Amino acid sequence: MRQLILASSSPYRRALLAKLGIPFDCAAPYIKEEALPGESAATLASRLATEKALALTAQFPGALIIGSDQVAECDGQLLGKPGNTENAIAQLRLCAGRKVNFHTGLCLADALSGKHSTLCETFSVHFRNLSPEEIRRYVELDQPLDCAGSFKAEGLGIALFEKMEGNDPNTLIGLPLIRLIDLLRQYQLDPLSRTPS
Repeated sequence: MRQLILASSSPYRRALLAKLGIPFDCAAPYIKEEALPGESAATLASRLATEKALALTAQFPGALIIGSDQVAECDGQLLGKPGNTENAIAQLRLCAGRKVNFHTGLCLADALSGKHSTLCETFSVHFRNLSPEEIRRYVELDQPLDCAGSFKAEGLGIALFEKMEGNDPNTLIGLPLIRLIDLLRQYQLDPLSRTPS
């Protein structure tokens, strides 16, 4: 079986990919994660996912490499990882009562052939109207400082939403598994048909 590499140091993506039961290794790619002038959120997410996967092809010449990146946007404003409590509170104040789109780029690169496939999956969340006290309490409890949009949907972040829209809730956490399985099946890596290792 081909070696499978997740081009990420994210514990969230690692946990999602582990759900498929396919053996994989992780390696952190080193790329500049900055938007180009005028670049849309979806284009940025797709480009960064591709750059992450391709950055590891020389290091793993026979592998299939998964790159993924997520960019959140609210009313055209890009939302990155907050990094600290104040930024998380500011992001959630911006999002309160609004729809936020999470664009998750996904790339599967075949280091052997040099080919790669890239796509972008969008998942949207509608935030409740949130009081300053609710926002501060949420940030204190869930500590979403390393999450785009300043929440953890797999944790208490679900309490912030009125509704969610999209094809795959895993997309919101950072790895669109339904689309990834489609890509992996092209290389005979199917979690439902492979022989257990």
